Amino acid sequence: MLYNAYEMQRSMMAGASALANFSAGLLSNPANPFAYFGGGPIVASALEVFAHASAPRGKPEFGFTEIAIDGRRVEIVEETVLSKPFGQLKRFARAGVTGGPRLLIVAPMSGHYATLLRGTVERMLPFADVYITDWRDARQVPLSQGYFDLDDYVDYVVEFLEAIGPGAHMLAVCQPAVPCYAAACLMSADKNSCRPRTLTMMGGPIDTRMAPTAVNTLATERPHSWFENNVIATVPMTYPGAGRRVFPGFLQLAGFMSMNLGNHLQSHWEMFKHLVQGDDEGADATKDFYEEYRSVCDMTAEFYLQTIDMVFQQHLLPRGEMMHRGRRVDPGAISDVALLAIEGERDDISGLGQTKAALDIAVNLPQSRKKYYMAAGAGHYGIFNGSKWRNQIAPVVERWITAHA
Repeated sequence: MLYNAYEMQRSMMAGASALANFSAGLLSNPANPFAYFGGGPIVASALEVFAHASAPRGKPEFGFTEIAIDGRRVEIVEETVLSKPFGQLKRFARAGVTGGPRLLIVAPMSGHYATLLRGTVERMLPFADVYITDWRDARQVPLSQGYFDLDDYVDYVVEFLEAIGPGAHMLAVCQPAVPCYAAACLMSADKNSCRPRTLTMMGGPIDTRMAPTAVNTLATERPHSWFENNVIATVPMTYPGAGRRVFPGFLQLAGFMSMNLGNHLQSHWEMFKHLVQGDDEGADATKDFYEEYRSVCDMTAEFYLQTIDMVFQQHLLPRGEMMHRGRRVDPGAISDVALLAIEGERDDISGLGQTKAALDIAVNLPQSRKKYYMAAGAGHYGIFNGSKWRNQIAPVVERWITAHA
C-alpha cells in the first residue's frame, strides 16, 4: 500500500510540476507584458522553484565527455567492463592515456545512484584509471534474477577487483566501507592476487558505537522487527521488479531531508531569491545539487535489513564476529593492504572515530601501512564532493596510492 500511495502522489505531482513549469515560462516570457510589472516575476520564480522540487526524476548520467590532463583535453569513454543483475562495473577510459594506478571507486548502495560520486570521479580522472560500481535500482530487477544481500555485495566487490586485475586500489565512500573491508579481509586470507594494494575508506560506518549520530541512534533504538514491518514495501506492478520487497529510495530521501530540513528550506529560499534577481547561474547551482540529491533508487529488503542488523545493531565487524557465507571475516588477515581512513569533522552521518576504527582492528597490519586523516570543517557530503574534497582530501588519497603503488 505504501508504494502504491507514493506512486499515486508522484503521478499527481508530476502533472502539477509540468503545469507550474509552463506557467513560470509564460509569466517570464519577454512577450508577456505581465513579465515587467506587478507580481509576475515573483510568482514565476515561486512556480519555478515548485516545478523543480516536484518534478519526477530517473537515473542521472555521469555525462563525462572530456577531462583536462596535463593541460590538454582528453576524451572520456564510458565502458561496461562487467555486468551483473544488481550492478555493473564501469570504467572511464581516457583516450590515448596509458598507465596510472587503477582505482575502483565503490559507490554507496544507500538510496542514491553512483552518479552522486560524479565529483569524486571527476577529480580522480587526471590521476588514475577510474572504475566505479554502478548499482542498479532494485525495482528495475525482475524477481527471476534472485536476491541480493550483504554477502552478495561482498562477492560483487571481489569479482569486480578480479575483473580489474592485480595491483588495483579501492576507494569506498560511506556505506560500502564495511563490505569493502570485509572483501579485503577475505581476499587477504585467501592470498588472492587481486586484493587491493590500498583501501581508502571515507566516512564509513566501520564501528558505529563511536560518536553515534542521529542515523545510528535511529538504527539502534528500534528492534529489527520494526524496520521489517514499517519501512519495507513491495514494488508495484508497473516496474520490472514487481513483487520484490525493497526499502524504497523515497523513504531514504525523506529521512535525509528531515535530518537537515532547515538547511534544505534555506537552500530553496536562496534559489527563489536568485531567480527573482535574475541570477540564473546562482539558481542553477542549487538546482544541479538537488537534481542529483532527489534522484533515488530502491534497495533490496534483504540487503537493507542485513545491514541494519550486522552493521548498526550488532557491530559484528569491529567485534570480529562478522560472517560471510558461514566464514568468519577476520580483520587480522589484513597484513599488506594499506589502509587510509578519512573522516569529516562535521560529518552528521558517520561520526568521528567510526571509520578510524578500521585501522585499530587490523591488528597485523604494520603502522606504516595505516593512515588517518580528519578533514577540518567537512561534512559528510563534503568528504567526497566540493572544494574540500578537490583541494584537501583528494591530494591525500593520491599521495597514499602513489606511496603504495
